[in-house]
Amino acid sequence: MIQNAQLIGLSRQMALQRQMDVLANNMANINSTGFKAEAILFEEYIMPVAADRTFPRGDQPLSYVQDWATMHDFAPGSIVQTGNPLDIALSGEGFFAVQTPQGERWTRNGVFELNSSGLLVTQNGYPVLSSTGNPIRFEAEEIDITISANGTITSSAGNKGILRIVEFANAQELTRTGDTMFEGGTPREAQSTAVIQGATERSNVSGIAEMTEMIRVTRAYTSLADLMNKQDELRRTAIQRLGDAQA
Repeated sequence: MIQNAQLIGLSRQMALQRQMDVLANNMANINSTGFKAEAILFEEYIMPVAADRTFPRGDQPLSYVQDWATMHDFAPGSIVQTGNPLDIALSGEGFFAVQTPQGERWTRNGVFELNSSGLLVTQNGYPVLSSTGNPIRFEAEEIDITISANGTITSSAGNKGILRIVEFANAQELTRTGDTMFEGGTPREAQSTAVIQGATERSNVSGIAEMTEMIRVTRAYTSLADLMNKQDELRRTAIQRLGDAQA
């Protein structure tokens, strides 16, 4: 029975360690533009081949803790005005479409810039895509870049295209591929997302909430460690007494 209790406690410790990793990643990205927090979903896992036969009423199934999935928190972050015409925030559930060497990716990080070729790119140098699926290019002499609420881009040279902004029926299908980038899902043209030029969306991580949860997880992990140490001591004491009795 002690061994079973230790295995159950170990499964909980492993789940808590995974939860702490997620919380630490959230805290590390508290100032990352467009970052979306994550949370762990746990479920009960009943061991199919292990049972406890200590009690006379028969086998008792053993329940373990299992981290079932990671959930993305797509709640909007606060909008901060920057005045930079290439900073773009999204109001709504949409994502920018960018081109990477691995294919299209989706992001809420709208801190864009122009590279040496005049392409509108992300901070990592990935081209931002237009509604036609092509990169957006500016010439060196172009000025007065303006982006309307529907994503239409104009400059002193005229119309430059429309930003490709996509939405998803179920954003939880997306897979994180970087701090602020996602892949997968079934993208559709955005219907309820507005573009805000000269602004950025802050991370939606709450520092106070995350720190409170980290303290709770640390205390739970420590408590389990103390309990398992006491169980080890009980086992050693039982073995020692059994040896003395047989002697």
